[in-house]
Parts: sequence; structure tokens; C-alpha cells
Amino acid sequence: MIRNITVGRQSIRTCFRAGDPARPPLVMANGIGASLELLQPFVDEIDPSIGVIRFDVPGVGGSPLPARPYRFTGLVRLLDQVLDRLGFDQVDMLGVSWGGGLAQQFALCKPRRCRRLVLASTATGSLMVPAGPRILKNMATPRRYRDPGYAVQIAANVYGGKLREDPELARELLHKHLRLGPDRGYAFQLFAGLGWTSLPFLPLIRQQTLILAGANDPIIPLVNARIMLRLLPHAQLLIYDDGHLGLLTRAPELGRTVTDFLHTA
Repeated sequence: MIRNITVGRQSIRTCFRAGDPARPPLVMANGIGASLELLQPFVDEIDPSIGVIRFDVPGVGGSPLPARPYRFTGLVRLLDQVLDRLGFDQVDMLGVSWGGGLAQQFALCKPRRCRRLVLASTATGSLMVPAGPRILKNMATPRRYRDPGYAVQIAANVYGGKLREDPELARELLHKHLRLGPDRGYAFQLFAGLGWTSLPFLPLIRQQTLILAGANDPIIPLVNARIMLRLLPHAQLLIYDDGHLGLLTRAPELGRTVTDFLHTA
């Protein structure tokens, strides 16, 4: 069910799939520029007993632009209020790529609300082993979301994995389910992560954490997942044979993996 939830002056477009009310739902924070529709193939592979909450951050998809730029800490407060409105005291949190930064900040700031943490295709922010300059240039604008031909053109080098063999897959993955927001919303997301890093506080995150990393991810080199594994006190790492969009290209396999992790006592 999709609905808009207004918190203060900000409207947030959310999607809630009901599950077993005795279990915490899984909140998903998406990558930069991506609306909540993008992860639908992965959501379909999560055990139906697990409720799922997705949302568009301000200025992305169906959530209107905020009055001013924001930081991850501000998004945590906003998400906290959204969960209050939805009536959930405790949740599990999954963050993909840029959304992994939000997920890490949420786990730190809301330890009682966040039960378990899943970090997919993500790293530690400004202090990380970076992608190459050409890849970072491609990530600086939302053009790949607006131009299907351009997405296909850069797919192999930017996303890696299965898209190296089949770059046309980018057209379906990035454009079939996506709802676009304004360019300024993308810029606000870039600003949110500017100068942010989780390196100093990763040892303070006490939740059981599952790190999912592609062996062939040009955007987030694999060494970043190994760094997070060393610093997070209760983490495990699964390396899958694919690239940055592994949650989509390997949805059945990784859906089962995340389901098993969330079901474990």
C-alpha cells in the first residue's frame, strides 16, 4: 500500500507490505536517485511473513523537495517520525549503496528501534577506498536514470557483474520500475553524504549485521566490505559473484539470504 505521510512540513511517499505483526518489519533505504519502486524484484523474494517498509527520501521519486538540504542525521529523525506514524516501535534496517550510509546512521542513533542491520553494496562514506574517477563522474548526475541509452552505455564499467555481459539489462533494471524526481533532489542526496563517514562510530553499532558485497562492484570496491567487517562488532560478510546491482540481478538468492538472517533468533 502506497501512501504519503506528512511529518512537519515534509511529505514522505511510503510503501508498506504487511507481514506477521509479531515480527519487526524490514525498512529499506535505497541508493542515490532511486525511488522505492526500484527494489520491487528484491522485495518479491523476501518471505511474506516479513513486513516491508520502503520510502522515497525528500526530493526523490514521489516525495517533494524539502525546503532546504539535509544531512543523514536529519533523515534519521524524519524516518523515526515516519515509523511513529506507522505504529512500529522496532524494525530491521536494510540500506543499499547511498542508503547504506543512512542505515548505519540510523542503527547508531536509534539502537532500541533498530533490531538488525543489512548493508548491501555500501561503504563508510567519504573515508573509503573509492571508485575510479570515471565512475565517480558518472555517479555525479542522475543522467543514467533519465537516459536509458546512456545507462546501457555505462552499465558494464559502472555496475559490473552481470551487466558486463549484458549491459542492456540496465535498461530494464533502472527504468522499468523507477519514478524520477527533480535533479535538485539528487543534488540534496549528494550533499547529505558530503564529508560524512561512519568509520569512527562503526565499533559502536551493536546490532547483528549482515554485509552483502559484490565481488565485481566498480562503485564500491570489495575491500570496503572487509573494512566494515573488521570494525563492526557483530557482523558477517557474504560476498556474491556479481556487481553493484546484486539485490536485483541476484534477487532470489539474496532474498533468501536476507530472509534467513532476519529469521535467525
